[in-house]
Parts: sequence; structure tokens; C-alpha cells
Amino acid sequence: MKVAVAGCCHGALDKMYETLELLQRRHNVRPDLLLCCGDFQAVRNEADLRCMAVPAKYRHMQTFYRYYSGEKKAPVLTVFIGGNHEASNHLQELPYGGWVAPNIYYLGYAGVVRFRGVRIGGISGIFKSHDYRKGHFECPPYNQQTIRSAYHVRNIEVFKLKQLKRPIDIFMSHDWPRSIYHYGNKKQLLKMKSFFRQEVESNTLGSPAASELLQHLKPTYWFSAHLHVKFAAFMQHQTNSKEELPKATKFLALDKCLPHRDFLQIIDVEHDPNAGDSLEYDAEWIAVLKATNSLVNVTQSSWNMPENNGLHAKWDYSVTEEAIKEVLEELNHNLKIPCNFTLTAACYDPTKPQKHVEPVHTINPQTTEFCAQFGLTDINDRIQQAKEEGSVRGEYEEEEEEEEMDSTGSAEEPSEYNTDNSGLSSINPDEIMLDEEGGDEDLSTCSVDPSPDHPPDFSASFSDIRIMPDSMAVSSDDAMDSTNEELEKSGVSKQVEEKSLNERPLKRIGGNENGNSGIKKIKRRNQAIYAAEDEDKTE
Repeated sequence: MKVAVAGCCHGALDKMYETLELLQRRHNVRPDLLLCCGDFQAVRNEADLRCMAVPAKYRHMQTFYRYYSGEKKAPVLTVFIGGNHEASNHLQELPYGGWVAPNIYYLGYAGVVRFRGVRIGGISGIFKSHDYRKGHFECPPYNQQTIRSAYHVRNIEVFKLKQLKRPIDIFMSHDWPRSIYHYGNKKQLLKMKSFFRQEVESNTLGSPAASELLQHLKPTYWFSAHLHVKFAAFMQHQTNSKEELPKATKFLALDKCLPHRDFLQIIDVEHDPNAGDSLEYDAEWIAVLKATNSLVNVTQSSWNMPENNGLHAKWDYSVTEEAIKEVLEELNHNLKIPCNFTLTAACYDPTKPQKHVEPVHTINPQTTEFCAQFGLTDINDRIQQAKEEGSVRGEYEEEEEEEEMDSTGSAEEPSEYNTDNSGLSSINPDEIMLDEEGGDEDLSTCSVDPSPDHPPDFSASFSDIRIMPDSMAVSSDDAMDSTNEELEKSGVSKQVEEKSLNERPLKRIGGNENGNSGIKKIKRRNQAIYAAEDEDKTE
């Protein structure tokens, strides 16, 4: 089957789906599934905008609310993970995953599903070492710290995924696995993004947690976004025994959804022709959730996952075939995910703007139903109970602003990883930065101007979609030409002629015309998004 993979969406759903329609018209290619690697921005209303960690001037309603309200429906089944610029209050309603709109499914903090026999997993958020060992304690209304820590990866999600034994076909993460750049064309990457050089050379770019999962899961494909550049790599995994067959992962990172950017890729994936067209639960993943349910933590106290170090009576939470069989029997062998989407918040109404509405902590009926069916802890219900008991207040009381903290971990205990994944010594001119000293302080400010009802025709200005070959020939270092060049030579990939279009700069609607002259130098690069006006001046 044909799978479309997208980088950072940034709320531009209309443009994303229009590009897929363009692909069908021009090349008669219709994808069966769309995967989005984070920064999806499922913003329903003004309150959701205030829960998105971007500077106030970049809080725009975009077009997701039209799919949420039912005005529009996604033309292709869409599965996505969260990034570091999301309506965190909305996604938090679905910690185990669920429908954010008809035909649009969120994988949760971490999750595994099946579609036509293809096993698809993912982990949401980005890695920050000083929050990694905490529980999911945040809830709206967020403060300056929790609006950011809400999207930071937690060790319990990585631990759950590491209990999986069965092969994974596709895996998604927002930030890149650390070290993956050593398996692709670093020379070409650094030519395009020279400000990555220090992190690449010191091997500190990317997520160590994602790297750990890559080495453990060894999926056939791994897709990422976040850094706003297309990059391919091929990683041959080491075998643990002579009997084990060697495995390899094809890695692809994609750009953001903007004209002339490589934000979309079509791949052919082997599937089960006898499988249905419905999105399905994964029985092993459900069994793992049940096995690890006792480990759920909703406090901001740091703690380690069980390991074989003499301190834990149990450290292996992988599941048996019998446990998987029990899940199948519970479901009567019907793994189809119910289409039980329900509205849980008022939808944005352009005729009745409500700029000062407060976000509230909501328990989603989908999560309630899911937890009741499988005997799991409803994380939001647990947070609510803890708040009522006074043990959780959803805020840091004594900690410094997170970006001012030492990137090696929290002040109390060192991280199990020796460095943070997102500290840049230089500024990425292609990204909007969250100012540490006040640029993002006004959480009440937002713009509710939606995209125009009649947006400009992007059919001629978007880069053509590229078709990935069965194997990606990439260099292990700088010796070979880039993978993209190999694709061009092979004739597999062709790009739309853009010379006439490149004569005039493209600017993002509603952006800041003043470029990056007012951006202060910062210490962190864990908020990477879509400064179109900046990129027009640097590219």
C-alpha cells in the first residue's frame, strides 16, 4: 500500500490534503494512509491556542477546527504523533491515543496500532533530560514551565515501548534519534544546516531516548521531523547472535509544510491484502499497557524505571503469548478501533471570537472507555484526584525556568543520559525561538484569524512529492553523494520546476514582516518551528 509521510504540519491541514489531491491529479497516486511526525496542532478554539508553546504572534487558528467541527473530513486516514508545538490540553485528553476528529487519530504519549497488517508505532514530544524521569503531572491551565514540560518525553513511555518483542514496521518520533546522522550524508546535511555542526561533531544532536528505542525496536522505517530538513539514512543493526537475521532501518526526516519544501514523501509498504481497511489496536501493545499499568506516575518526582540492578523484584514487563491471547479474547478477536470521536470542547466560531476563554482540564470519554475496557488507569482522572487531595498542583514551586536549568538533568538528581538533546550553541535561522526571558510570557494572547476561506493556489508552488525507492543508498560518512542526489540520478524522484516561482519570496500569512532582527540569542533549541519569514531571508 502507499503511505504518505509528512513532516511538521503546523496546523496547515488544508494545504496538506490539497497537496495529496494534487498528487492524485498529476500522478494518479492516492495514498491509503497519511502519517504526520508531530507539530500537528489540533487547535479547536482560542483556549487551545493559549496552551500551545509558541510566541503569541505565531498563535493562529489555522484550519484544524473545521475538521473537528465536522465542516470538513480528512480525505485519507491520518495518524499522527505530538511534537513540541501542540495544543497540549487537547492531546492530554488522549494519553493512550484516540480520535481528535473523524478520520484523524492521535497515537498518544506512545502507542502502537495496525493498519492493513502494518504495525505502526510512535512516541510523542521531544526529549529534555530534566523532565525525562518525571510523571505526567501537568494539566491546564498551564504556567510558564508546564506549558513546555507537558510535551517532554517521559521514561515510562520509552520503557513501555522497550517491552515490545514483535517486529515494528514503521515508527515515528518528532525529534531525531541521536547519532542517526552518522548513517547518512553528514556533508550534505551540514551544507544545508551548518548550525548543526557542533552538535553533530559532539554527537549531541537528537534524542538519546529515541536512539535507545531505535536500537531496541529495529523498525523497517523510522520517520521524524522537528529539524526542518529532509535527511535520509540507512542503519544496519548489529545482531545479538549468529542465528538472528540482520535487520536494517530506513530513516527519513522531512521538512515543514511550506512551499518549496520537502515535507511530504510517498512510500510503498508491504501489507496484508486480506486485512481490512480499519485502524486496529495492537494486541501486544494493549497487553504491555496492562502489564505496566502499576507504573503510572502523575507526580513531578523523578524516578527510574525497573531494571535488573538488584533493587527491583521485577524488571521485565514484556508480555507472553498467553497474555496477548487474553487480549484477543477480551476483544472477541475484533481489534477494530471504535469510531467513538466526541466533541469535548466548543469549536472556534469566526463570528463569535472568545479571546479570553480559559483552558480547563478535561477527561475525554474515549479515554474513559478505553481504560474501562482494558482495566487501565485514566491518567487525567488520577491527576484530578491528586489535585483534589492537594498532592499535585500542576506547577513547579521551587524550580527555575526550565530553559535556564542545566541541560544534564534536574537539580536534584542527574539524568541517566549525560547530555540534553536540544542545546544549541548557535541559533537556527530557520526556526522560531521561545525567548527565555519573556518572549513567550503572555499566555493569554492569541490570534484567531483563520486561514482565508479561499487560500491561494499552492498547487504550482509546493515542491513535487517524491517517491522513495525500495532501498535508499546513503553514505556512512561524507564520502558518497547525498541520497537525494542518488534519487535524482536514478530518475525515481522528480521535482516540479520552480525557477519562475523562486523569483519572488513566499511569506507565511500572518507572519512577522520584520524577520529575525529582534530575536535574542538563546541557550536552547528545543522549540523548533516554522518561521517562514526568517527562512525566506536565509535561503
